[in-house]
Amino acid sequence: MAAISASQVKELRERTGLGMMECKKALTEAGGDIETAIENLRKNSGLKAAKKAGRTAAEGAVVTRVAEDGRYGVMVEVNSETDFVARDDNFKAFADKVADAFFAAKSEDVAAIMEGELESAREQLVQKIGENIGVRRSVVVEAPEGARVGEYVHGGRIGVLTVLKGATAEAAKDVAMHVAAINPAVARPEDMPQDKLDAEKAIILAQPDMAGKPEQIAEKMVQGRLKKYLAENSLTEQAFVKNPDQTVAEFVKAAGGEVLGFTRFEVGEGIEKEEVDFAQEVMEQAKRS
Repeated sequence: MAAISASQVKELRERTGLGMMECKKALTEAGGDIETAIENLRKNSGLKAAKKAGRTAAEGAVVTRVAEDGRYGVMVEVNSETDFVARDDNFKAFADKVADAFFAAKSEDVAAIMEGELESAREQLVQKIGENIGVRRSVVVEAPEGARVGEYVHGGRIGVLTVLKGATAEAAKDVAMHVAAINPAVARPEDMPQDKLDAEKAIILAQPDMAGKPEQIAEKMVQGRLKKYLAENSLTEQAFVKNPDQTVAEFVKAAGGEVLGFTRFEVGEGIEKEEVDFAQEVMEQAKRS
């Protein structure tokens, strides 16, 4: 019997999207030959999942869970290839099961949580639905003493966990709703990374109305515009979405609290989607036929 190396299992997993044990078994039965293993998997319909595994899964759902006492929350992104599948009850049930597992383990380790039963469930769902499905990321947010975590999910696609000190669960949810709608860059102005400020300053200095200005005047203009930039991109300084006459900080203060931070997930953010030109694809097929 040929010895099966970890690299062979890894390659077959990457080419098929199937589980480690299933790939190892297929390689063992194929005497270590990857192409034969793939052919055998095809005969057993396993290649249905394999064909989909290379496709970009940039749709899906964000699911949140928060402890009853508000001391911690978990947020998970589960991806599918299409929005149609993301609305499927089987997909939703799987995403909920995944979120429950991350919440129970209080973990961000996708590889560890997805081992065993959940990975088998994922593979079965891929087979049933016919699309690539994957768990992309998870975050655990903990609240310090005297604070609580709030949650809000919009349309299953945008999820937010907020951390507010000394505020109610309703206020924490309202702020999470604001973050979902407005998408601030940071919680407070002082949280803005210096490289972001430097980049914004360079943009301001390059604007036409800055040309020829004395250094002192130019610096005052830069500082004024940076202040406006920070106000527009910092959660606490933004006009509260449910009452634009007050800032988020003012709303939270009126509720007896203070904003400490937030985490926001949006389905597919940062994933480069493959653009398919179907007309060109049809033309190329017609030429070959």
